[in-house]
Amino acid sequence: MLSEQSVPVVRATLPAVGAAIGDITELFYRKLFDAHPELLRDLFNRGNQASGEQQRALAGSIAGFAGLLLERPDARPDAMLSRIAHKHASLGITSDQYKIVHRHLFAAIAEVLGDAVTPEVAAAWDEVYWLMANALIAIEARLYQEADAAEGDVWHRMEVVERREETPDAVSLVLRPADGRPARPFRPGQYVSVRSELPDGSRQIRQYSLSAAPGRPDWRITVKRVQGDGQPDGEVSSWLHARVRAGDVLTVSMPFGDLELADGDGPLLLASAGIGVTPMLAMLDHLAATGSARPVTAVHADRTPADHAHRQEQRDLMRALPDARLHLWYEEPGDQAPEASTGRADIGALDLPAGLTAYLCGPVPFMRAVRGDLLRRGVPAEAIHYEVFGPDLWLGQQ
Repeated sequence: MLSEQSVPVVRATLPAVGAAIGDITELFYRKLFDAHPELLRDLFNRGNQASGEQQRALAGSIAGFAGLLLERPDARPDAMLSRIAHKHASLGITSDQYKIVHRHLFAAIAEVLGDAVTPEVAAAWDEVYWLMANALIAIEARLYQEADAAEGDVWHRMEVVERREETPDAVSLVLRPADGRPARPFRPGQYVSVRSELPDGSRQIRQYSLSAAPGRPDWRITVKRVQGDGQPDGEVSSWLHARVRAGDVLTVSMPFGDLELADGDGPLLLASAGIGVTPMLAMLDHLAATGSARPVTAVHADRTPADHAHRQEQRDLMRALPDARLHLWYEEPGDQAPEASTGRADIGALDLPAGLTAYLCGPVPFMRAVRGDLLRRGVPAEAIHYEVFGPDLWLGQQ
């Protein structure tokens, strides 16, 4: 909760800070990487930096958090904070790094806003920053404790024991701890980070959902090769596709992520698009392996049947459940999927049971459309959960 003296200052300056936040975050990252080039080389996603997505995500989280402090002073934005904290834990972020961020962020604020940053304004926004930072530090400390890991110590070596081409642009990798121990448990829907040592000496990190159920001695991830579409192709996904084979050893984090299949017997909606099918596969696999009788409606949208990673596996898992319905939409179904609809997924056309819990994963426009349809149909916002691949540009926009 903001102090009484800071509330009117933040309220009065939020429009100006919000209008300049893009310039502030761009300058912040430039200052940060000038002082700590190893962070860009070995921690931050260089592709998201180049595209501006990381800057927009940081701007959205700061402005969104400040707005929530003003509009809902008695409620902490736990969903937003949890999502950020899980991502930080998967990267091995430590509490001392928040001091580094603070130093360069406030230098950028002072430089961009100039004389408008009076001591009173600086103190109020310093309070905003540390309210958010300390909340994240506390959540991350709990996540490290639950993982039985020292702060930031989340990495271990895993051997690729199987590689399988799922589509022309998606490959699955089965991973087993290199020390011979069984893979750690996780919750269906979670992800791991993979730290790849690239030819230029950098160690870039990307997150990939675990795409099979827990309880096995190994993990599986499915990697889609990121095509640039006018921007550079994905560094890590391209490297994994081109270079990694069975027998290779990768550096992989412990599992994190707050998109977790909740226990219970209520109906489920699993809605995915593109490679967003991966956490849904882990959920379906878990339901099938545990003999669940929960009603399940699965929705998947893709460009073509050939682009639908694990297409047959998803069908087989749905058939293994006693009360499950699969709805497919393809932009170009061709003759491979006569049962599929053409175009974009239309949740509004489906007969959905009351009391469902929804899990969404895919491009943000897809998830925003599905979420809007569900809200219009009376599904409570707290029953709709989602995962964003990459910087969460949805923060503060719900």
